This record gives sequence, C-alpha cells and structure tokens, in this order.
Amino acid sequence: MAKEVYGRVVQSIAFYPVIIALGFLILAFSILQLESLDLAKSISDKVPYLFISDYETARAILTTLIGGVLSLTVFSFTMVMVVLSQASSNFSPRLLPSLISNKKHQFILGVYIGTLLYCIIILIVLGAKGIDSASLGFSTMLAALWGVSCVALFVYFIHSISTSIQIQNIIEGIYASSNKQIDREIDNAKDTQMGLQQVQTEGFSTVFAPITGYFRGFDAALLPDSFVSAGNQIEVLPYLGAHIWEGMPMLRLKNKVEGDDLDAVLFCCHLSKNRNDHNDGIGGMVKLMEIAVKAMSPGINDPGTAIDAITKLTPLLQKTMRFPKITSVSLEEGKIILIKNFISASDLMQILIQPIRLYAKKDNSVVATLIGALGFLERDTQISIENRECIRKEIQALKRDVEENITNSLDRERIVKMFQDIIDTQ
Repeated sequence: MAKEVYGRVVQSIAFYPVIIALGFLILAFSILQLESLDLAKSISDKVPYLFISDYETARAILTTLIGGVLSLTVFSFTMVMVVLSQASSNFSPRLLPSLISNKKHQFILGVYIGTLLYCIIILIVLGAKGIDSASLGFSTMLAALWGVSCVALFVYFIHSISTSIQIQNIIEGIYASSNKQIDREIDNAKDTQMGLQQVQTEGFSTVFAPITGYFRGFDAALLPDSFVSAGNQIEVLPYLGAHIWEGMPMLRLKNKVEGDDLDAVLFCCHLSKNRNDHNDGIGGMVKLMEIAVKAMSPGINDPGTAIDAITKLTPLLQKTMRFPKITSVSLEEGKIILIKNFISASDLMQILIQPIRLYAKKDNSVVATLIGALGFLERDTQISIENRECIRKEIQALKRDVEENITNSLDRERIVKMFQDIIDTQ
C-alpha cells in the first residue's frame, strides 16, 4: 500500500516540474540565439552593466549557481518526502495525493530544475566559446537573476510546506473542497432533477460492470446520437463513490441495447481503481473520517484532531442527507430519462460514523462531540423521516457503547443525560 502511494507521489512530483524545466531549456537556447544578433550588441553598448564580459567571472557565477541550486533542489525534495512521511504516519496515507498536488510546490521545484539546466547549458556553451565570453554576458546575468529568484522561492517554500502539513489546514482544505462539490451538485439539481420515492423498473434490462472499481459517475454527454434518437430510460444503480465488483449490476435500461450502443453506454460509466482519486463530497467525508480514526488510534491519541474532523464532517453529512434517495432528470428534450441513486443514510452511518464510534467510544470528549453532531442531524426537519430514523438508530448504538465502555459512573451519567436531552427535543 505505502509503496503504491509513494509511486503515485513520485509521478505527481515529476510531471509538472518537467514541463517547467523544458520551458527553461527552450529559454536558454532562445537567449543564446538572441545574443548572436546585432540587437544584443547594440543593447550591450547602451547598458553594459547587464552584460558580464569577464570569462572567469561568468564561469565562477555559473559554477556557484549550479552547486547552490542543486543543493536547494535536493534539500527541498527531501523536505517534501519528510513531510509526506509524517502526514502518512500521523494522519492518513490517502492524504498524500492531495498534498503533493499543490501546484505552488511543484512550480518551485520546476524552477529549481529549470534554473539548474539553464546554468548547465550556458556553462557548456561558455566553455565551447572559450575566452570570448562577451557574447554570453546577458545569458550569464540572467542566470544570476534566476539564482536569486530560487533563493526567494526557497524561503517561501519553507513557509508554505510548514503550514500545509498542519492538520487544521488539511481538514479545512478537505472541508472546503467537499463543500464546494456538494453545493455544485445541489445547484445542478434545483432545476433539472426531480426527487422520486421509487422507480418502476420491471422489464428493464440489466447492464453489468465490466471491471472492478469505484464508481465515479455517468456522463450522458458521451451517449451517441443513434442511442439518443432511439430514446431510453437509464437507471444508474451505484451511488457516486460506491465500490462495485466485476459482473455486478451497474445500470438498468428500459429498452435493451446491444453491440456498439451497449459499448457506448458502458463508455459513459467512469470506474476508478483508486478510492480517493476524486474530490467528490463522499470522498472528502471519508478522508475526514480517516483523520478522526487515525487521531484516536493508540499510537496517536489526539482527541482534539478527532473533534475538529467531526465538526467539519457534520455539515457535509447534513447537506448530503438532504438529497432525495432517487432523482430523475430529463435529457435531450425528453428522449433520455436518467435516474440516479444517491447514497442512503444507512450507508453513510456505516461508512463515516461507525468507524469513529468504534475508536472513540472510550473517550468522553469525542463521544460528547459525536452525540452533539448526531443530535444536530436528527433535529434537521429538511432531512427525510427515513434518514432521520437511521440517525436515531446510530444514536442508540452509540448510547450502548457508552454504557458498556465508559466505566466512570459520573462521566457515564453526564453523557447519558445528553442522550436524554436529544430524546426530549424530538
């Protein structure tokens, strides 16, 4: 698991900086061509202080820059690995892809590598030209400016990497991303979708999953014109983020399709082998749950982090539970009816709340926070009666855990009173 995660991390680190480094290579050769023109000579006569005319000075500057920037690159990459190792051991290994996808850090590493390659190219050309270093004066001065920029970027890099690893910032970032995604789904559903209580699918043909993976959505825009013109009703069985096995039912179609049309329908389904490669609301909530569970493990024992994760998880759960279980949307002027199934409250409790309850049932502060969160959800009248009943069952399960695991009678009485307050407000 760890080896696979670090493999993806190295790939993420390598791609973006390589593109920037290639840009520096193009810049180096472009500057060298520019200095061979008469325009560069006329500029040298007007502003000679921008051009280094001494061969030994230019060589010393380039050599120093190569050694210095190489040291910055190695040190910065080492810091990234140390930070990621700490995040993996203290929080969750599934946070690594989101941490390493920080474009600012990748840009800084790309500038380091690009500056290093730029200086090497200029030094090679300088050695080839020998004592005639005046023709490379502007290229050398530009290399010195890039070197100063690398020092400034290194200072910013230290500040940024130290703040990005703070668990409060990680939790806030996951919450903001998930909340934005859920709000986007709510806005899309206001005018285009209709909530349903049940769907009549008798006589529908079933389409089975071609591979094992996590369901990431159905893109109806990819349906071919031949399929759309014939008209059909499509029910998407798995909810977003659900794991499905090869051969499991994935879609139901009112009109049976075969051949190329069936392949086109399967092509619209996005299945991923990675559970957390998508920033949908469910994926973000799972990450918050894992942070809380990891914080309550015996090796970490950090109730404060678990409480922070629960307080951010609760409003996301509230918005998700307000969704109707089944929705229907009309596409292509009514020719295509797309029916979607959303995750149920029972599954949400099992995936998100039960792991936290299992690890935190002996900690008074975390249990109190969890009781308050479940009570808040249970009192929300915009959540369906069916979903609120699932929340009540989870509250009852938490109460049994408290009675069996909190041995101090005074603490147990205080927490049991919180359950009674929830019952009194129902």
